[in-house]
Amino acid sequence: MKKNILIVLLIFSTSLVMAQGQPHAKVFANFNYDLSAEEMEDGYKEFELKRAYLGYGYNINEDFSAKVTFDVGSNDAGSSYTAFLKIAALTWKASENLTINFGQVGTKNFKFMEKAWGKRYIYKSLQDQNKWASSADLGATMDYKIGSGLSIDAQILNGEGYKNTQSENGLFRGSFGLTYKMGDMGIRIVRDMNPRSVYYPENTYDVQYITTIAMSYDMGSINVGGEYNMQENAGNIIDNTKTGISLYGNMRLMDDISLFGRYDDLSSEDADGSQWNLDKDGSLIIFGIERKMAKGVTASINVQSWTDATLEGSEEAEAQNTLYLNLEYKF
Repeated sequence: MKKNILIVLLIFSTSLVMAQGQPHAKVFANFNYDLSAEEMEDGYKEFELKRAYLGYGYNINEDFSAKVTFDVGSNDAGSSYTAFLKIAALTWKASENLTINFGQVGTKNFKFMEKAWGKRYIYKSLQDQNKWASSADLGATMDYKIGSGLSIDAQILNGEGYKNTQSENGLFRGSFGLTYKMGDMGIRIVRDMNPRSVYYPENTYDVQYITTIAMSYDMGSINVGGEYNMQENAGNIIDNTKTGISLYGNMRLMDDISLFGRYDDLSSEDADGSQWNLDKDGSLIIFGIERKMAKGVTASINVQSWTDATLEGSEEAEAQNTLYLNLEYKF
């Protein structure tokens, strides 16, 4: 672990000396406390440093630029701080309207909603949080501006994400999206396809599709938005479906202070109408206050409440409430 971090820091510091580009860093930290502990029980409480991004961008010329970003965070093996190469992309501005990215690139699946929500340091967007897609992957993306606020984009990716190597099967994941912006309103529609890796029996496995419809609207001091996501043949299992809905609102009280709230709902259904993913279904409520402390420094006090889904006709589960103090600092 220490070697990984030292290597990242060495590359990061060397890049500053060897080239005249733009370094960047971003850190997510928090303190959280369990509000749902029973009487006579101690609720968990802890300080966390969830993620640190270290990167460097360089404009090669008017048409080409490059970007490298390391993601330092936890992994499945149990290490709290492991460095992963998240972005290593070459960007080609092919024309005034066409941009192409190649290498380890940022994916298109949930960037629109992540930007509209604007509080990644507090909580990920719905698809990211529930691992419907990865935020970066090996492959290529394309953006094309048609005009009058309308643009299209497409991507073809390995499909395993930036923390995993490509499988020997060589399956590709792809998507096509359309974004329309008119004044302070934005609308996005995306269709994502993830091929199956298992073919037999044929009546069990098929291509997984994700359809997303998202919207954001900025009314000056108030910003609202939402997304509807449907995952068909979830996990490539025929007729297994997941549905995810996310709604948010933000009201600016002063230039540096705002109130916000968010509601997520996750559900599942198979061919028989049963909730096949019940242990991961449920609803999330977040509400809190945010303050921009300085340029690049943002803090928030908020409560996050998760309620497990229950079978139809069963008693509703009790909400698990957690108090958070979140902090983002970047430079």
